[in-house]
Amino acid sequence: MAEQINVRLLALEYLLEVTERGAMAHTALRGMLERYQYLEKRERAFLTRLCEGTLERLIELDWIIDQVSRVPSKKQKPVIRGILRLSVYQLKYMDQVPDAAVCSEAVRLARAKGFSGLTGFVNGVLRNIARRKPEPAPDDLSVRYSTPEWIVEQWTREYGAECTLRMLEDQYRKKPTTIRVNLSKITREKLKRRLKAEGTTVCEIEGTNCALALSDYDYLRALPSFREGLFQVQDVSSMQAALLAAPRPGDYCIDLCAAPGGKSLHLAELLGGSGMVEARDLTEEKVEMIRENIARSQLSNIRTVCRDARQPDEESFEKADVVLADLPCSGLGVLNKKHDLKYWMSPAQQDELVLLQRQILDASWRYVKPGGTLLYSTCTVHREENEGNVEWLLAHYPFVLETQKKTLPGMDPWDGFVLAKLKRKV
Repeated sequence: MAEQINVRLLALEYLLEVTERGAMAHTALRGMLERYQYLEKRERAFLTRLCEGTLERLIELDWIIDQVSRVPSKKQKPVIRGILRLSVYQLKYMDQVPDAAVCSEAVRLARAKGFSGLTGFVNGVLRNIARRKPEPAPDDLSVRYSTPEWIVEQWTREYGAECTLRMLEDQYRKKPTTIRVNLSKITREKLKRRLKAEGTTVCEIEGTNCALALSDYDYLRALPSFREGLFQVQDVSSMQAALLAAPRPGDYCIDLCAAPGGKSLHLAELLGGSGMVEARDLTEEKVEMIRENIARSQLSNIRTVCRDARQPDEESFEKADVVLADLPCSGLGVLNKKHDLKYWMSPAQQDELVLLQRQILDASWRYVKPGGTLLYSTCTVHREENEGNVEWLLAHYPFVLETQKKTLPGMDPWDGFVLAKLKRKV
């Protein structure tokens, strides 16, 4: 029992780190799992599910709490709110944990965090919820899918009710980890055998020769094949950026906003050891992430530069055969992986991102040689950040649209992504 309490304490600290202190959810979870590698696989699985599940269901959990609590969730002390959220998630979504155990563990958590005076409140709220089991109305999509109302309305306006429902449901669909094989070091078939020998379940992905799907592993970074740089974690839709850009041997490529470097590395691999990829990003911290992945991959035709993409680099004018503009976006196409993005984003921030994307495009379009390729991409489904900006780019700069692709979560097997391949006029 002590071990379970310890895991719940870790989950509470994680939740507070994300919801109260603004940490990035996926980064915080990865860091915690790295610090507690010694936990048993069962404990790590419980911890991961409790952290991710609670975070992705916050709106619904708060609604359930508010049905029985005399103090609304938004007015509760952050620690108590966090304990209740974690506990309600267990009550509703983790059937293997008895209701009585959830309530007693929550009381212990409150006591351990210095809130002995509120243990009666915590116990009463949770036992009331366990007894009543409140359910949101079927047509309240915002609460049922823990997605802010403005997102539901925006998706409905842009894609219709049926597509919106499927995108909302996709947030909770269990998906395997997809990886891109480093074909400069190993074939897909050899890596598949290697991963199976390392204890993972591996499946091929139809329609691509560079991707595999992994499941049933404990800790990815513990796999020797990962440490040797034989693969990069990357969604299949994200892999399409470099494939669509289709660099030719000897090309010079610039990736404007490259961290953590998956697309840059893919470009370098496609160059077959020739040419050069310059992977740029805004901060040294982000550039260091790219360097770590380069070191693992052992590719030599890629380098990093710390640079603000909003500032024109005159030395790069008309030098690049390929410019990859995978720009900062609202991220609403990857909510299955980054559950917290929906809570921090707003329509006003989306508008700011549209302008930021245009700033970067205005500063960097000249890097493309006449006849060269500009590959624009985002991992969002917001039309103004996608089709809207492609139309804006075509209206203001000397490019023609060659190809445009879109994947939608729930409608396609992978993340939401938009890609547009543009050619600079000669």
